[in-house]
Amino acid sequence: MFKYSNTNKRYYTLDYYYKNKFKSKVAKINLDANFTCPNIDGTKGIGGCIYCLNGSSDFKKKVSLLEQFYERKKIMLNKWPNSKLIGYFQANTNTYDTVDKLKERYELILKQDGVIGLSIATRADAISDDVLDYLCDLNKRTYLTIELGLQTIHDKTATLINRCHTLECFDNTVNILRKNNIDVVVHIINGLPYETKDMMLDTIRHLNTLDIQGIKIHMLSIVKGTKLANLYQDKPFKILTKDEYIDIVCNQIELLNEDIVIHRLTGDPIKEELIEPKWILNKIDVLNGIDKELARRNSYQGYNINKN
Repeated sequence: MFKYSNTNKRYYTLDYYYKNKFKSKVAKINLDANFTCPNIDGTKGIGGCIYCLNGSSDFKKKVSLLEQFYERKKIMLNKWPNSKLIGYFQANTNTYDTVDKLKERYELILKQDGVIGLSIATRADAISDDVLDYLCDLNKRTYLTIELGLQTIHDKTATLINRCHTLECFDNTVNILRKNNIDVVVHIINGLPYETKDMMLDTIRHLNTLDIQGIKIHMLSIVKGTKLANLYQDKPFKILTKDEYIDIVCNQIELLNEDIVIHRLTGDPIKEELIEPKWILNKIDVLNGIDKELARRNSYQGYNINKN
């Protein structure tokens, strides 16, 4: 059994981490706080990353933050009664505003019954000094996690996907957050156009050199209405098969530092919006495939860390 597991999982799951830290099931409440993004409004770029629907969510903008919270809370507590809750500011860039505007949204959620902390998704180039000061204050008062979208360490791919910030910027932001004892979770995407398996593994190797606490691994989803969809239609590129994805993820897990919590191993696209790959819609099948492959290899998270 993997050292950070009490199930058949051979990697450090978020559920295991939460149950050990909080002695309880913890549910994350996804929220769209109507923020924009410096890669959408023209500050850094226009139109966002090529796979992005500009932060659209399944909540309409007219639905208030509290309405979203209560609706999702009801769903989560029906699944997991007595769970503790984390407000997850997910859509767009959730530190990209004035401190007053951030306080208005963050503090509202923190006041709700059952909430033990916040998880805030943002970009490495969107945390100003005054916002950092506020995050440091929050970190002293509640459980706080900052989620940073890296996707890839490779400059050529970053340019193609229109990420609009550098790896150096990302690394510096991680270092600043960790200097202030703020936990960091990093998002990466497998299957980005023209990336090889070795390139995807190199992204993991680089993350191992940083002080990060968690990772989310996604499979690239080609979604209707995105620039990526147009690119795929005009110049189709290779899409990973399910077996290829499982193989790559297992290799990434084997390379990953054993104390980094794995928050996610695949995505949750909306069926009606997804163009490719269709196999990603069967999330349980993908996760079971990863478990079976790790068991077949008799390996686990960190198994190959000293062999590469």
